[in-house]
Amino acid sequence: MKVLVLNAGSSSLKFSLTDTNSRSHEIKGAVERIGLPDPALRLGKKTTTINARDHRQAMQEVLKIIPAASVEAVGHRVVHGGSFTASSPIDEGVLARLEAFSHLAPLHNPANIAGIKAALEALPDTPQVAVFDTAFHQSMPEYSWRYAIPRQLADEHGYRRYGFHGTSHRYVSNRLAERLGKPLAELRLIVLHLGNGASASAVMNGKSIDTSMGFTPMEGLVMGTRSGDIDPGLVLELARSLGVDEAGALLNKQSGLLGLAGYSDLRDLHQAISAGDENAKNALSVYTYRIKKYIGAYAAAMGGLDAIAFTAGVGENDPEVRRLSLEGLGFLGVELDEQANRAGGPRISRPSSRVEVWVIATDEELAIALDTERVLKS
Repeated sequence: MKVLVLNAGSSSLKFSLTDTNSRSHEIKGAVERIGLPDPALRLGKKTTTINARDHRQAMQEVLKIIPAASVEAVGHRVVHGGSFTASSPIDEGVLARLEAFSHLAPLHNPANIAGIKAALEALPDTPQVAVFDTAFHQSMPEYSWRYAIPRQLADEHGYRRYGFHGTSHRYVSNRLAERLGKPLAELRLIVLHLGNGASASAVMNGKSIDTSMGFTPMEGLVMGTRSGDIDPGLVLELARSLGVDEAGALLNKQSGLLGLAGYSDLRDLHQAISAGDENAKNALSVYTYRIKKYIGAYAAAMGGLDAIAFTAGVGENDPEVRRLSLEGLGFLGVELDEQANRAGGPRISRPSSRVEVWVIATDEELAIALDTERVLKS
């Protein structure tokens, strides 16, 4: 099946035409700066200036590259699935439910919905599926997803840990099992999806039993601009002193590495460290220490550990982050092969390491396409 995969951001529309039979991307690109000056279509190394006042116009530009007749289905990345426990065909009822809880992921879901509406208008007769970042984590046991707040209030409003990046965590855990040559159902794995947004997951016997992001994508690891774990008492103090909206903006857009050192991109952070910036050095320590804590916690939660996978932009490309995150974990059976790590792997643990460590490229577009096909065929 040929699936048009769409990942809509507030000012972008990433797309691919993915063949699920060959598991390859025939076309892959993005419309960038939607609604901003000088919007552009990026296709490979070529960038062309276009008209893209909104996602509707961006979708029209995409269909100039990918003929509508070649699209058998459309798969949409949706960050927050709310009460959805699995990917779902899109109809008016599903769209209404998505709009009802879009406030739970204000940086992502409104843009995801804009992309869905644009695609429904442009391809009204093509089946379309919403693939949720949260779905993979619906297997978490209640003691993992429930917050210790009044039960009736939590159940009434859906206040619980949802988890995100599920499409990536599911794809990478399957690829890791293939690398290990063992059934996924027999393994205890930790997947570290490290990008500008970052999350860890504990995958036991093929199911997510815990993940670092929670009710929103703000919980857990330190990220590019998000704080990650923080004392709720401090959140209340920030809300009192700054106001709720300003506190939310601070924790979402002005914290994390940006707040610690002034850089949200790890490449810039490393350059600053090389130049002797102590704040940047400290920020990297805070960032990698948090990752290490989660590795230890998830190994304990699963009663042991077979393998760790690093993935996404930072996880796949930053050997120093990988090294610092694994430093001191010899007691768990982790032995890093420094040379392999600097070379980018794919296996970066020594042959003697009881816990194997791999660098595995994620492919969320392929995962979305495969899930779209599965949903429509079922």
